[in-house]
Amino acid sequence: MKDIFSIKEAIHKIEHYCAYQDRCHEEVEQKLRSMKMDSEEISSIITHLIKDNFLNEERFACSFARGKHRIKHWGKIRIVNELKYRGINQTLINIALKEISPDEYTATFDSLAEKHWESIRETNIQKKRKKFCDYLLRRGFESSLVYDKMKELELT
Repeated sequence: MKDIFSIKEAIHKIEHYCAYQDRCHEEVEQKLRSMKMDSEEISSIITHLIKDNFLNEERFACSFARGKHRIKHWGKIRIVNELKYRGINQTLINIALKEISPDEYTATFDSLAEKHWESIRETNIQKKRKKFCDYLLRRGFESSLVYDKMKELELT
């Protein structure tokens, strides 16, 4: 990669970067900083990207939430934390969470929980419970859901 980019080259490169995959402002800023752009250039490029709809935080948040839930099977807590980490505001986070239907969320949680419960080869029930709960909590599912599911699976 060359060291110095003109504004035109930087815009062209960053448009491709944003067109390939939805990005948040933070990612674009980091990319521009890595291209050695100064803060004035960065803000003018970001303004251009927003104006031409290459950069849209709401679209990013929605596709992030959909993708992480459907592909990585993350729960809402983890999705919210990751979006906050990327500097997305609460209003957009709430809009993004609406992308996941309650039915889809429950179905994903149930199948993930049941598969994991079956896969744990632990004879000590306390250890099995802990492994089960830790796994689903790490994935970002709500603790009440996890504990209720654990009780339900123990009875089967």
